[in-house]
Amino acid sequence: MDTPFRKHVLLAICGGIAAYKSAELVRLLRKQGCEVRVVMTRSAREFVNPLTFQALSGNPVHTELLDVDEENAMGHINLARWADVVVIAPTTANTLAKCAHGLADDLVTTLFLAATCPVYMAPAMNQAMWNKAITQENIRKLENYGVNFIGPGSGDQACGEIGKGRMAEPAEICQRLLAEPRMTVLQSVKVLVSAGPTREYIDPVRYITNRSSGKMGYALARAALQAGAQVSLVSGPVNLSSPAGLDIVNVETASQMYDAVLTRAVNADIYIGAAAVADYRPIAMEKDKIKKQADQTNLVLHKTKDILTDVARLNNAPFTVGFAAETNDLEVYAQEKLRKKNLDMIAANWVGQEQGGFDSEQNALEVFWDQGHASLAMTDKNQLAEQLINLIATRFNEKNRS
Repeated sequence: MDTPFRKHVLLAICGGIAAYKSAELVRLLRKQGCEVRVVMTRSAREFVNPLTFQALSGNPVHTELLDVDEENAMGHINLARWADVVVIAPTTANTLAKCAHGLADDLVTTLFLAATCPVYMAPAMNQAMWNKAITQENIRKLENYGVNFIGPGSGDQACGEIGKGRMAEPAEICQRLLAEPRMTVLQSVKVLVSAGPTREYIDPVRYITNRSSGKMGYALARAALQAGAQVSLVSGPVNLSSPAGLDIVNVETASQMYDAVLTRAVNADIYIGAAAVADYRPIAMEKDKIKKQADQTNLVLHKTKDILTDVARLNNAPFTVGFAAETNDLEVYAQEKLRKKNLDMIAANWVGQEQGGFDSEQNALEVFWDQGHASLAMTDKNQLAEQLINLIATRFNEKNRS
């Protein structure tokens, strides 16, 4: 690994058998030149003695929220400001839940709320606890707040069961923490993202829509924000929490999304069209609910305006990135869309298959640009969004230099 940009790593350790792995994590981070400070919950100290981490890190271990030895009795604030990155490893189900709900009843959870740097969590828990709906809901909340997750892995667990919930290996965590920092690749660049589906009303109670959850678009907005961009998000109706720190505009129909995007695109440096906009809308919405009468009925549809094409046609158009969700001939259709709409880049993914696509937490992308192509393998959508944002930033900067 190269010498890391972030040298101050604050490691918070929670109470679980995986706490023993954190000792190896400290060793690996120190080997890469990081300064590491360790915080432990009371439960963590039941599994591993703080003296172990003091010896490995070369710094005193912090265990109490109110430390009388601190000069201003604000040790948690001092630690939070010192850190370039915070990693909670292992993150127990209890700490994960408290962080998701903004509770701060110990040093670790208080540091989480006080931290302004990137925060990573490496969950470790029994497979049944990991799979519980409330745990998954807490994870989604934290991801929407900008928390980065590493793992967990699957396999044998200390309790004797087999499944997902094992803390990621220290080498994997170390590699993620020492990855190229994201805070400069789009520093002060104005990024506009559209996400989610649209609804095209037939009558007051019925509409045409699609299966888009908006997860990929929201993940891209978060990744762009973490890359230093000024982000605006135009969102169709989704069941997702809005990422903090960006300007969000909620719309419902394709026409509303068109107006919102085109209004903002004139001031954007980059436009990422991740929304699944309806291609057609009913030519007119019925005033009253259509009653069920005839065995068949006809619905006349009218083509909607093409947002991507019209953004790419603007004078001083932003760097325009489109999406293509395909059930067959993915590369052919993606390349055709790239050319016809005069896009700078297009990200294409399969839908209607077993993995990835609509409603899934994972996806894979084939990304095309003029005389270029990159394959982004199946992974969590948040990690995939980071990879795509880095690729967009590279192409955007190259275009601006030429």
